[in-house]
Amino acid sequence: MDKIRIIGGNPLSGTIRISGAKNAMLPLMAASLLSDKTLILKNAPLLDDVMQMGSLLEQLGVSLTVDASGATRAVHLKAEKITTTTASYDIVRKMRASILVLGPLVARCGYAKVSLPGGCAIGVRPVDLHVKGLMAMGTEIELEDGYINARAPSGLKGADYTFPLVSVTGTENLLMAACLAKGTTILRNVAREPEITDLAHCLNSMGARISGIETDTLVIEGVTLLHEATYTVLPDRIETGTYAIAAAITGGEIQLIDTDFDLLPGFTSALELIGVKLARIANGILVTAPAGRPQATDIITAPFPGFATDLQAQIMALLTIAKGQSCITETIWENRFMHVPELMRMNADIQVEGSRALVTGVKSLKGAQVMATDLRASVSLVLAGLAAKGETVISRVYHLDRGYENLEAKLSACGAQIERVKVDEAA
Repeated sequence: MDKIRIIGGNPLSGTIRISGAKNAMLPLMAASLLSDKTLILKNAPLLDDVMQMGSLLEQLGVSLTVDASGATRAVHLKAEKITTTTASYDIVRKMRASILVLGPLVARCGYAKVSLPGGCAIGVRPVDLHVKGLMAMGTEIELEDGYINARAPSGLKGADYTFPLVSVTGTENLLMAACLAKGTTILRNVAREPEITDLAHCLNSMGARISGIETDTLVIEGVTLLHEATYTVLPDRIETGTYAIAAAITGGEIQLIDTDFDLLPGFTSALELIGVKLARIANGILVTAPAGRPQATDIITAPFPGFATDLQAQIMALLTIAKGQSCITETIWENRFMHVPELMRMNADIQVEGSRALVTGVKSLKGAQVMATDLRASVSLVLAGLAAKGETVISRVYHLDRGYENLEAKLSACGAQIERVKVDEAA
């Protein structure tokens, strides 16, 4: 198992190209199940999560090829014949986004057997929202031996369904299912994240009839068939935010290209309060660190257009060296402060009180041996290591490969002293 070694203290300067969005790519790949024609996804990030989704789709009968001949990679998917409607635990347990095959399989085949993702129970995570929505569309569902068994042999029927809680994957699953349902489906209180918008536009390019895009109510007129399409995946807003913080936490300046300000309204306003300068440039954003120490500010995570929970760990790393005390309130996920003990090993001053973390800024962080606990926590430790005095060694970095493409190369090109090493070399 690899580790990452960082010698901190270098202000970063340069240009980083932002990859396609992982959180958009995964539902777009699942959408290929809705048609027997080819779906080509350009600007595709080749991450571990994308490869896992690809493996799951291939098990279901989808042919998948990668075209690297252009400036950016394209993934070709064709579900000409679905060979099984069972998504086994062996793959689904590795990635919660695998639940996204449920809606398309039921819509196209009338049957689906999908493992509960990660072995979680209904109600612990909002998988129940997917189930209730499909039941409103005429699906019979049983939970047995850790699997969701869904049956709609006569096809799905349009329904008027209101999400009791905003759910990104729930919205994506029901949106895909509704495309092939008979009649009109109205989905209310839907998530409005850019990845939802991207999926809706891709589905429309495949022949779906979706209106209300970018609002909290989606109206879907069911069709009988979807056709081939070529679609470009939107930029990864979480990667964009992560590298913006890399510039800010190191006292540097980075141009982020192939990305867009408008993907991060809640985040960019927070950065400006901290003192980070943001400027639009051709095809991207110029991020300049504050002249002195960052300023403390309060953060509350919220669904889009609020502050994204997937950037909470990264902003915390920046606020550990801010002037004053910041309060970070996590409203989306439980157990999202697992990075706190590791940041404290690096001299951070953080107190957790339930869903709140009080961060008192220190003048400098210190390098240490730390351990990644999840995807976003792992990159927050990378950011802290870039700013810390001395050497930081991060273990369990396989989490990073799920969501960041060529992270070490992108940071090294901007002056970071960062390398991936084998366990025995880093010990």
